[in-house]
Amino acid sequence: MLIDGAFAVASDNAWITSLNPATEAEIGRVPAGTKDDVNRAVDAAERAQSGWKQKSIWERGALLRKVAAGFRVRAQEILTMEATDTGNTIAKLRADVEIAAGYLEYFAGLGTEMKGDTVPASATGLHFTLREPYGVVARIVPFNHPFMFAGAHLAAPLMAGNTVVIKTPETSPLSGHLLGEVCQEILPAGVVNIVSGYGLPVGDALVRHAKIRRIGFTGSVATGLAIQRAAAETSVKHVTLELGGKNPLIVFPDADIHKAVDAAVAGMNFSWAGQSCGSTSRLLVHESLYARAIELTQAKVAALKLGDPLDPASDMGPVNSIGHYKRIMALIEAGKSEGAKLILGGGRPKGEMFKRGYWIEPTVFADVTPHMTIAREEVFGPVMTIAKWATVDEAISIANSTDYGLTTGIFTHDITQALTTAKRIESGVVTINGSGMHFVGLPFGGVKNSGFGGEESLDELLSYTQAKSVHIML
Repeated sequence: MLIDGAFAVASDNAWITSLNPATEAEIGRVPAGTKDDVNRAVDAAERAQSGWKQKSIWERGALLRKVAAGFRVRAQEILTMEATDTGNTIAKLRADVEIAAGYLEYFAGLGTEMKGDTVPASATGLHFTLREPYGVVARIVPFNHPFMFAGAHLAAPLMAGNTVVIKTPETSPLSGHLLGEVCQEILPAGVVNIVSGYGLPVGDALVRHAKIRRIGFTGSVATGLAIQRAAAETSVKHVTLELGGKNPLIVFPDADIHKAVDAAVAGMNFSWAGQSCGSTSRLLVHESLYARAIELTQAKVAALKLGDPLDPASDMGPVNSIGHYKRIMALIEAGKSEGAKLILGGGRPKGEMFKRGYWIEPTVFADVTPHMTIAREEVFGPVMTIAKWATVDEAISIANSTDYGLTTGIFTHDITQALTTAKRIESGVVTINGSGMHFVGLPFGGVKNSGFGGEESLDELLSYTQAKSVHIML
């Protein structure tokens, strides 16, 4: 763990062993931190915050750019470790380091946008607002893109003048050490601290810590709810949550069904074995195109090549851990038992290399209805469902029928239909005629149980500041 500019083991010298999800081989270990370790990290961040806050936006921005350059210098080392530790395929994973570096550079240039307002509140006074950092903030990182989420989401809090304590995931924690090495080389001691360990005690101690007033979390709804409860029991905190999704892609009868299916399969993120909150896991197709959509989806998904995550030719690797493997398989069995039609996959792939590891075939269900478990619960795995609809009201009802509201895709050539549908959809992000959901400068975040708080934009930077009103009576 990186605490106060130095690497440290856990206070009780306990460790977590990390396994390669493709082979189940031991590949490394990280400290299993304790509450005492969290306290040391927060204390270090608090000591460093005053000096970091006093740096100008130009000084902070220059250091963020140096960290970005450090990521790029070590990109191949990071990618190899990340692919081995997560199971994500290296060909698509290459973008993760660049995304993290790009966000550091993006936020480094937004410093002058942390503006206040002047308000003519009285005839004889000058009234204005300032934006100030919270102090020490916590970022809790998920297992699906641990380096990208840790690196990219350092940018806004640091640029705003905060210091940061990052908690790495319990599975796939190894790249956090490489992130720590880069930060140790470039940033003042204590500005970034990295703790590893289990949710209990490390995550719990972090969100309950009275000196942490700002928390950013990416992960599951259940953990997001637990964070809200724990944080509220100790002090008033600003918590933003980027949680799960059960994301629909709605295909209208005038759409190009080939392009729609291509977008749905690409948006399903099979390169991460479907382990992405924005995955287009529900394909909702007008009845006139339904049979063709099933045929095209089956063919396209069947063509995916499963293989070694380090092989650039592999389209999909294993899922992340044994616990997650069991959860996904249980949901697949629920789909079968509740009457969904399994048209592809549903089990462990054949072949010698797939006998060990957490491998699941790319899986597609058809004839899925809104009451089914696989239509309502986020699988967070390589499982797509296809459902049909007859009227626009029915399509929107199905799309809005879950507790989630992260992303939605709409395919139609009718701009009026597209925009009226977009307005009626309960979703934080809507893409028309595509499945790309992340565009720098526009907030990414969900509604309902998908969370709240827009990231990847000026909104994220401002969310790491507090407004202070100043009144000068002339």
